[in-house]
Amino acid sequence: MKFERYNISPQIKRSLDEYGFKRPTDIQFKAIPSILKGEDVLAIAQTGTGKTAAFAIPVLDILYERKKESGYDGIKCIVMVPTHELAIQLTEVFTQIGRYTNIETIGIYGGVDQEPQIQKLKQGADIIIATPGRVFDLLNQRHINLRSVEILILDEADHMLDMGFYKDIVDLIKYIPQQRQTLFFSATINEEIKDLSYSLVRNAIRIQISPKDPVSKNVDHAVMFVPMDDKRFFLERIINENPESKILVFVRTKVRAERVKEAMARVAINTITMHGDKEQSDRLEVMKQFKTGDVKILIATDISARGIDIADVSYVVNYDLPDVSENYVHRVGRTGRGNKKGHAISFCSPEEKPILKEIESFLDNPIKILEVKKEDYNETITLTNEKNDNWKLLMKEAEREEKSRKPKKNKKK
Repeated sequence: MKFERYNISPQIKRSLDEYGFKRPTDIQFKAIPSILKGEDVLAIAQTGTGKTAAFAIPVLDILYERKKESGYDGIKCIVMVPTHELAIQLTEVFTQIGRYTNIETIGIYGGVDQEPQIQKLKQGADIIIATPGRVFDLLNQRHINLRSVEILILDEADHMLDMGFYKDIVDLIKYIPQQRQTLFFSATINEEIKDLSYSLVRNAIRIQISPKDPVSKNVDHAVMFVPMDDKRFFLERIINENPESKILVFVRTKVRAERVKEAMARVAINTITMHGDKEQSDRLEVMKQFKTGDVKILIATDISARGIDIADVSYVVNYDLPDVSENYVHRVGRTGRGNKKGHAISFCSPEEKPILKEIESFLDNPIKILEVKKEDYNETITLTNEKNDNWKLLMKEAEREEKSRKPKKNKKK
């Protein structure tokens, strides 16, 4: 079934067509009809399956039709998200899909001056996409009134709990009407998620996409066994063999992100980095460069794993395996999004093999091994453009710097 056959407004169909949305993904096909009926929805679906559009399309249509009929005023929908990046990107999606409607979507998030957001709110908003910290700041300052909210959406609910936002979510309910439609979206499910969801939704339609496989079927996975000191050579080769591809590279720490950037610079490969030391303005500029393709290689830490929703990321390279196996799912979910195909390649050093076993156990499937023949290995090392091989020294410096940042534990007397 194509979107053109859905009972949604022509204005939204027009923007979907321009956005390249022809047919719904599984989660969209199952969620959109229920949301349009006004039902509560509890949806569990892997990262990269089109969850955002699954609630953005019907919510925009609902509010557009209501506004045409009654000319209502005030905020009618609030979408709670865990990170600044996700707030920005959801705001872009809602704005794009609703571009031919009179529905106004505003992003409310921290890390930037609040005044421009306040001025936009004064001009009027139908939908706000918000992070907990900033929305409570503006609530306390009385710049936001949520008494007219009719739809509450929690996106990436599991990540919000991981970041300690449980109390914020519970407190938010005090500010919005009890009679509302609630949409609860999460990539994973556990007892804490169940408890929270069932406290918010009423007689919800439960949707679970591929529960036995937490990763999108559009992503193929492979692992290469490579010593830590040689990873840079193989990253260089992947980049050079895919010059037109957007490649997202994940490393374990912000120090290593900058070191890998330096290593790529020595072989004339232009990259940008995203990590916790970046100011919000810098992070926005990085995302802009990667999104437009001005820079095709982004090196990031796990802080960005759920905040990056960039079209046409062809490869995710796990330069370092994640410390937490679940983060592998969120990393590789940056590629193969919607109906597109993607590739996830992991570099595994001997000391990382126990982590690989944990990841495979979490996936309930082994990851395909890319065997590197001796001649191919030697060729990769030989063909590098790097002239000054001081990588081991750099990495040792990085490890020392990282250790020096960690607080020392007080010894018991």
